[in-house]
Amino acid sequence: MTPSSSTRRIKLAIILTYMLFGALLNSVGPVNLLVVQTLGVARADAALLDAWKDLPIAITSFLVASLLPRLGLRRAMVLALAAVALACAAMPQLSAFWAFKLLFATVGVGFALVKVSAYSMIGLVTADPRSHARFTNLLEGLFMVGVLGGYLLFGQAAQQPGSGWLSVYPLLAALAGAAGLLVLLSPLDERAMQAPDSRLKDELLAMAPLLKLGLVAVFLLSAFLYVLIEQGLSTWLPSFNNEVLHLPTAMSVGLAVIMPASTALGRLLSAAVIGRLGWFAVVMACLVGIAALILAALPLSRAAMPLPPDAGWLHAPLAAYLLPATGLLLAPIYPAINSAMLSALPQHRHAAMTGLIVVFSALGGTLGSFVTGRLFVAFDGATAFALLLVPVAALALALAGMRRRLTAHA
Repeated sequence: MTPSSSTRRIKLAIILTYMLFGALLNSVGPVNLLVVQTLGVARADAALLDAWKDLPIAITSFLVASLLPRLGLRRAMVLALAAVALACAAMPQLSAFWAFKLLFATVGVGFALVKVSAYSMIGLVTADPRSHARFTNLLEGLFMVGVLGGYLLFGQAAQQPGSGWLSVYPLLAALAGAAGLLVLLSPLDERAMQAPDSRLKDELLAMAPLLKLGLVAVFLLSAFLYVLIEQGLSTWLPSFNNEVLHLPTAMSVGLAVIMPASTALGRLLSAAVIGRLGWFAVVMACLVGIAALILAALPLSRAAMPLPPDAGWLHAPLAAYLLPATGLLLAPIYPAINSAMLSALPQHRHAAMTGLIVVFSALGGTLGSFVTGRLFVAFDGATAFALLLVPVAALALALAGMRRRLTAHA
């Protein structure tokens, strides 16, 4: 096998694995509804499923990220896929709420291993910072395609009577098994991931020295702010549509799907743009565009009138389309800044750095959803979304600082 064909194969393996976890991680929404309707689970209990995946992601990333180069990146990815395949295969037979908790905990641990491995592998299969940025954007874009594919898959499965929708899990198990086999058969030289004269004690504490670097601190603040903005918008967009724009419930949820769709499109398109213009120019232009969309949508939202229950999407006010369109502009920011940061570090530090990215992203996502929800209660939906302009401005300042430090670091 030639080096180029070997590289293409491992890239394909990374992409398929990442897309599969996109579908599984974001299946919590449909599963919440379906376990309530078909298994008689209380809604308050079903609402805890998010925690069963999010906490294992953060804990696993924090504890084992820096050890993955020693364990082997491909080995960690295969282990994650095998565990998920077994958990999915067992679901139709178990058909119990505790099994869903175990499934999402397995998916959470697996995704932590997969994300750290995938981001660490990117530096091994790309030649320079620009190709690193292009592939990172492509990977995150196809992750969103996986999210949309999961919605469609569970949407089709939900049409089956009773607990027949559980038949979706053997298919997911088969996909996980196929992805694991592809990873196993894709050769990759991981020697660059090992720090010279590395000791187990040093690897266990690998995140601590990174936290002392000013560049890393500014970057982590940027990643935190980005996810805070994204989760604040995406989590509460259906509520904004319903409570502020007065749209029917079904339309409120349906229009919110535009945001992940536009995010997927934005990441796929930006993979080429960032290679030409550079990451900083692209992300700053995107932040200006996000602020403009929010500022344009909010005055329009205050004039929205209730629609009849049978109204179609074309009857929705313009604000219902402007806010989900922020996904197109949010899309390039996260993979671009991650790529810029990782490209500035030696290869053997990528695993520890990715672990920090996952932890701070989880914290930003949790805080963004919580704060926006509190603002919805304290004020109103329009005010809550208007106040997101504050972290947008803070992110622009943080990224300017990050760029200065990257230039000095180089």
